[in-house]
Amino acid sequence: MTTDQDVRDVELDITGMTCASCAARIEKKLNRVDGVQASVNYATEKALVRAPRPITVDDLIGVVEKTGYGATEVSADDHMDHEVAPADVLRQRLMIVWPLTLPVMLMSMVPALQFTGWQWVALALTTPVVLWGALPFHRAAWTNARHGASTMDTLVSIGTLAAYLWSVWAMLFGDAGELGMKHHFELLMHPEHASSAIYLEAAAGVSAFLLTGRYLEARAKRSSTEALRSLAELGAKDVAVLRDQREQRIPLEQLRVGDLFVVRPGEKIATDGVVEIGRSSIDSSAMTGESVPVDVGVGGEVTGATLNLTGRLVVRATKVGADTALAGIARMVEQAQTGKANAQRLADKVAGIFVPVVLGIAALTFLGWWVIGGSLATAFTALVAVLVIACPCALGLATPTALLVGTGRGASLGILIRGPQALETSRGIDTVVLDKTGTLTTGEMKVVQVHGGKAVLRAAATVEAGSQHPIAQAIVRAEGGEVPSVDDFETVDGFGVRGTVRGVPVVVGQEKLLVEDGMPLAAELASAVARARDGDGTVVLVGWDGAARGFVKVADEVKPTAAQAVAEYRALGLQPVLLTGDHASVADAVAHRLGIEEVIAQVTPADKAAQVVRLQDEGRVVAMVGDGVNDAAALAQADLGIAMGTGTDAAMQAADITIMSGDPRKVATAVELSRSTLRTIYGNLIWAFGYNVAAIPLAMTGRMSPMVAGLAMACSSLFVVGNSLRLKGFQPSGREEQASS
Repeated sequence: MTTDQDVRDVELDITGMTCASCAARIEKKLNRVDGVQASVNYATEKALVRAPRPITVDDLIGVVEKTGYGATEVSADDHMDHEVAPADVLRQRLMIVWPLTLPVMLMSMVPALQFTGWQWVALALTTPVVLWGALPFHRAAWTNARHGASTMDTLVSIGTLAAYLWSVWAMLFGDAGELGMKHHFELLMHPEHASSAIYLEAAAGVSAFLLTGRYLEARAKRSSTEALRSLAELGAKDVAVLRDQREQRIPLEQLRVGDLFVVRPGEKIATDGVVEIGRSSIDSSAMTGESVPVDVGVGGEVTGATLNLTGRLVVRATKVGADTALAGIARMVEQAQTGKANAQRLADKVAGIFVPVVLGIAALTFLGWWVIGGSLATAFTALVAVLVIACPCALGLATPTALLVGTGRGASLGILIRGPQALETSRGIDTVVLDKTGTLTTGEMKVVQVHGGKAVLRAAATVEAGSQHPIAQAIVRAEGGEVPSVDDFETVDGFGVRGTVRGVPVVVGQEKLLVEDGMPLAAELASAVARARDGDGTVVLVGWDGAARGFVKVADEVKPTAAQAVAEYRALGLQPVLLTGDHASVADAVAHRLGIEEVIAQVTPADKAAQVVRLQDEGRVVAMVGDGVNDAAALAQADLGIAMGTGTDAAMQAADITIMSGDPRKVATAVELSRSTLRTIYGNLIWAFGYNVAAIPLAMTGRMSPMVAGLAMACSSLFVVGNSLRLKGFQPSGREEQASS
């Protein structure tokens, strides 16, 4: 029986993949090794491999290299430093390719531009485009051919090279190289003209169009390392450790379990631990979703990357490095993202059938024309026509152009769509899981009720002006104007504050503090406090002159557009679920106001991801909306992760879609836009395949010359681009949508 000690988990960076079928091929080869379980992610260009101990990393890399691709092991530091920018390389290639291609296409298609010797100029311009510009396609086709496979790259490579080499032959050994030759479009293939026809515009145009498509695709891809880097940057970089009763600041990496370290007000807690000395309030909203700071004292547990607000703490480290809560969230983000490895583009799925069939048709066409009695030149002309018309230019542009226009329109609406996975998933979403703090609420404390009149609010603000606690600051903001100075100010950690205002002692805080100072609550006030506590928010009591005078209620206010947003989710067929780390009473109150029936409260970051898994196990297709680090794992685990841009970078990098504003209505707009973009992509793909199916028989039977095939290929590409451009006019249904706010 194999135990956990007998296996190891290895992560590999994979290079050389050009489509999802490449990832599938590598995965298949790795899984053929005895005892190996592998998952290859085309989007992140990584492979996660679980292998028995006798199998080394070099063995796994060797399997990948024998398949025709490159691989290197990923170290822990690589998660933060690895950066792949294929789009930059492709952009540089395009900046050279298009200036060379455009003159060739214009000269070949417009006889008026065909000066004496123009074809030789066109050949000189086309040569670097086909041999260097299209090199990524040729290289990929060769790699696949060596392993008995074919992809869209195979068609692109064969089609462009066939058109180019035929043109070279016709110019050197046929009549096409004669000075004064004119290039006219002919609908039908004329065998007698075969040796005088050149197809440089098809060779250059296909290369340039497909390279553009590959560039747009590369731009749409994102690396999962961005999410992990954002999580790493959230934590503290160094720590004040106690050595021999003296503080010594050291890099966080040198901190060990059992070390005592000091955390002053305003500093991040370096790692998970237990408080040994001191009391304070901890802002853990980024990690737990709690909208109200948590008071901790001796023996209380604290989490790394949370913020110490008020008192000085001495903490004993209980977990460091990979064992901390923050590191655990990072692992969950990576594992959830790897689970999306099976998502493949429709074009890649059919390539395994389409490409071999086209190659077979081209070969039969060549043999048919040759055997029937035509010359070798005529047979080759028909072959070129089939390959050019079948060249998947429109197919290659179908997804990236629609994606580019759709994401561009999204950006103008304040919505960032990560890539095709988000579009593919949006169609099936039936449940939208909503974080509370920062998503449906403002994430900022605000006074929502004052009991006892203006005097109570003014007294509370006067004393709280000396505190930096978020609740205190909310009370001061609510008062607005200048407040009197306070004497004898004192903070009672975890309970409230005291001070003397114009000679009168004032106490602001919990009931226990007021009672200790001889200010008990009257029955009427106690009843009002009980009613105020029945819902979301925190009640702060205020007393002076020996009696409790009233209270101020502070809450994280629901966003004005939240109720409308929930209604729009329902209109799109989405069932809303509130998922929060906050208390059940607070969550229930917010859900009741917004009309959300399903509530899951008081969950940890790990529980959030687990709750998403539970919903998925019930057969639901889940969209998760959140804004904090505590939401990152759930965002990555969900079928569709949507992050609010007003939140943390970690949440945004883990999500498939980012809402740049804090308006929850934009979530509905994002789902609508994603679905509209996906419909456009499918429309493009249907057209591209339909065009090939209808045109290939014409090329086979000589009813379409290679020149017309090249023009038809260009027109098909223009149709796809034009169809995609319609997305620029997208408007969400039900309300006017303004530009990004």
